Amino acid sequence: MASYAGIHCKCCVFRHAWERHTLEFRFPLHVAIMSLSAWPLTPSPSRLPLLACLSLSMLLASLGTSIANVGLPDFVQAFGASFQSVQWVVLAYLLAITTAVVSAGRLGDLIGRRRLMLAAMVWFTVASVLCAAAPGLWMLVAARTAQGLGAAVLMTLAMAFAGEATQKGRAGSAMGLLGTMSAAGTALGPTLGGALITGPGWRAIFLINLPLGLLAFWLAWRHLPRDPQRVAPQTLRFDWLGSALLALTLAVYALSMTLGRGGFSTANVVLLAAAAGCAGLFAWVQSRTAHPLVRPAMMADPVLAGGFAANALVATVMMATLVVGPFYLAGALGLDAMCVGMAMSCGPLIAALAGVPAGRCVDRFGARPMTLAALMAMTGASAMLPVASEAFGVTGYVVALGVLTAGYALFQAANNTAVMAGAAGNERGAVSGMLNLSRNLGLITGASAMGAVFAVGAGATALAHAAPAELSAGLHATFVTAAVLCALAMAALAVGGLRLAALRS
Repeated sequence: MASYAGIHCKCCVFRHAWERHTLEFRFPLHVAIMSLSAWPLTPSPSRLPLLACLSLSMLLASLGTSIANVGLPDFVQAFGASFQSVQWVVLAYLLAITTAVVSAGRLGDLIGRRRLMLAAMVWFTVASVLCAAAPGLWMLVAARTAQGLGAAVLMTLAMAFAGEATQKGRAGSAMGLLGTMSAAGTALGPTLGGALITGPGWRAIFLINLPLGLLAFWLAWRHLPRDPQRVAPQTLRFDWLGSALLALTLAVYALSMTLGRGGFSTANVVLLAAAAGCAGLFAWVQSRTAHPLVRPAMMADPVLAGGFAANALVATVMMATLVVGPFYLAGALGLDAMCVGMAMSCGPLIAALAGVPAGRCVDRFGARPMTLAALMAMTGASAMLPVASEAFGVTGYVVALGVLTAGYALFQAANNTAVMAGAAGNERGAVSGMLNLSRNLGLITGASAMGAVFAVGAGATALAHAAPAELSAGLHATFVTAAVLCALAMAALAVGGLRLAALRS
């Protein structure tokens, strides 16, 4: 069964190809710049720097997710550690983001989003410098954990601020821009990381955040809107117990999905059961506290609950392309490492290109119709991907992947717009955190579950040595499952719509 470890192994294989082609990172960077310069909102001069600040915040957080992968072999050499140990450089960042996004959003609602955003930029920048200065592996892992906590605030509050940064009826375009910057950061990370490691060395992949973080702080200090004055600040309390329980639940769940080397052992089952127990305890505490981290009424809201569920299901589908892609492209289609890397990079690049146009479609045609259109496109693309790959080889795979990824960009813009529109002003941070949480949980689940589906479908115990026919069978099983998950996402949104209509009648 493939997991994050499998993805990291493939990233190591691609590294030398990326180092020979380091100029490739200019293309996703140009995508990000053109997306901002071609911003369709025609904002006032005071809003353009604010949009630049939010975009840079999202870019920093997503860049941190992908830029360290290519440095794993260098960490092994620099610290004399095993590959399994250095994987924690990547996992620590992902786990920190996953466990902190909801708490970060709620804390921003309570103490002020501007204050917390500025503090997070300083925290993220200092943590990046500590990563570069780390004398040992576990100091680096600790600094990456701190960096991930800062990134959780950056991505959560950037989304919460986005609705306030645009004119009425233009929230979809703002969400599309943030989606573009997230995809651009994901696409830029490996190639930029390869270029920096080839030149100054691995410490430069963290030091690059110093000038970017300072620029983001300067833009935020000058252009983020002031926090409103609280009438009765003494009545505001942060749910520290709920936050700790949620962090524990998510950390244990993430570990249950990512530990192991292709098998779901007794340890994974025990961790999964512990996560379920912690989740039950968290729900019990939230129902009995006067100031809950996640209000029970929020999860009972049909629009929010349907949007969170659909977001998790769609993220699970998108993770399948990262888990399955390297094995199928190399083993079944016979591509070398460089071509595999180029084929897989098409997804993030298409998402970056499609983000802003997707947002404009949401503003013009409405969030709900565009969400359903996106899910229908993703369902069709998932069903057709294995068929197109067998009929037309890598061309068919890339075209189907392009449709799937463009549908995902449209879904993100539309679903985020719909969910954030249903959030009260004093809960935007918490709702944004829940959106990021549902996506991260989908990615974590997809890394394990979709890899297991692929392995079972292929009927091979060692995927690295599986025959092309076995890998094709695994691809069919994976993307038939993906099509079913997209259909379930449509059903979740439909049920939410029916519940909302029943409440209004």
